[in-house]
Amino acid sequence: MRIAVTGSIATDHLMTFPGRFTDQLLADQLRHVSLSFLADRLEIHQGGVAANIAYGLAVLGHRPTLVGAVGADFADHGARLRAVGVDTASVRISETLHTARFVCTTDTDQNQIATFYAGAMAEAREIDLAAVARRTGGLDLVLIGADDPEAMLRHTEACRSLGLPFAADPSQQLAGLDRPQTRRLVHGARFLFTNAYEAALLRERTGWSEREVLGRVGTWITTLGADGVRLAGSGAPPVRVPAVPPDTVADPTGAGDAFRAGFLAGVARGWPHKRAARFGCALAAVVLETHGTQEYTKIPTGFRGDLAGVRGGT
Repeated sequence: MRIAVTGSIATDHLMTFPGRFTDQLLADQLRHVSLSFLADRLEIHQGGVAANIAYGLAVLGHRPTLVGAVGADFADHGARLRAVGVDTASVRISETLHTARFVCTTDTDQNQIATFYAGAMAEAREIDLAAVARRTGGLDLVLIGADDPEAMLRHTEACRSLGLPFAADPSQQLAGLDRPQTRRLVHGARFLFTNAYEAALLRERTGWSEREVLGRVGTWITTLGADGVRLAGSGAPPVRVPAVPPDTVADPTGAGDAFRAGFLAGVARGWPHKRAARFGCALAAVVLETHGTQEYTKIPTGFRGDLAGVRGGT
């Protein structure tokens, strides 16, 4: 199955605050917030939602095509992705802008405060998905992840005009989209990915009820953190898939991207959606146990039989 993953490609600056953000907030001063958190650890890793998902698919034995825009500073990251099996030939390299930056601080309750600098991501709208499909010999599924909003809309329209199945995964960009834009990104998607908060925001942005959303997509997949995943489709009761508890939680960043990679890997193997979601939850647990979103190389122990002989398995 030939999968293209579009979306952000970034460098992650991950910091840890040895306290609780909520202890620093004053209820009567929330209109004038000026806070500084003294972090006790800084780690710099390669990230971005598209790169994270593509990395996970490659570790699981697939050869996904990564589609996004970066700066000239992408050389090392690109080499590392290619080493695990990601096709980076459709990544656009900006001549003037740096690769996007994600700066995130996590407290002891696993709450996060983050800032994202788009940088070269703004040039993703210049990428022609039809050219990507021609170069790769055709695509069986395109995941449209958080990216430059114009690029997301353009890729979605390209999928419709080319007859390519697509998965809608607007995530962080939902807050900045208006009603017509959100509807354009969702309508006709084979898969729709959200977390619980994004699910509510998506209903507000589209103006559609859950039933109306389900009438326009194939399967709506909602991640619920420690409560697992909810799978919903039109005309059938929703299915809940429990989370796979990690042994420890090192950093929550990238767990949702790992779930998507595991789920899509299962779909590519023809698994039922429930089984694919269970595998996605297992891969998410691996990332929760790991510092960095692209640092794991082993598959979950309980799924060795399912992935026997796949590169990256142990």
